[in-house]
Amino acid sequence: MTITLLLIIIVFTISGGYFGYRAYILAGLLADQQQYIDELEFTYSMVLDKTKEAYEEMKRIDTVGAFQSDDESGTTFLLLKQVIDDLYKETNGTQEEEK
Repeated sequence: MTITLLLIIIVFTISGGYFGYRAYILAGLLADQQQYIDELEFTYSMVLDKTKEAYEEMKRIDTVGAFQSDDESGTTFLLLKQVIDDLYKETNGTQEEEK
C-alpha cells in the first residue's frame, strides 16, 4: 500500500512539474506574441495617420482640379489618389461615412 501511494505521489509530482514547466514556456511565448501584436498596432496606426495626412494634402493640392488625367503628372496624381482611397477604405471605411 505504501509503495503504491509513493508511486502515485511521484507520478503526480513529475507530471505537475512538467505541466508547470510547459505553462511557463507557453506564457513566455504568449508575452512575445503580445509584444509583436502591439508593435503591429503601432505601425498600423502610424501608417493610417500618414495615409490620412497624404490624402488630405493631395485633396488640398487639387482643390481647383488642376491635375487633369491627360498629362503625365495628372495620371500619376490619379493613380496615387486611387491608392490612397483604397488604403483609406480598407483601414477606415468609406470617406462618405466620415463626412
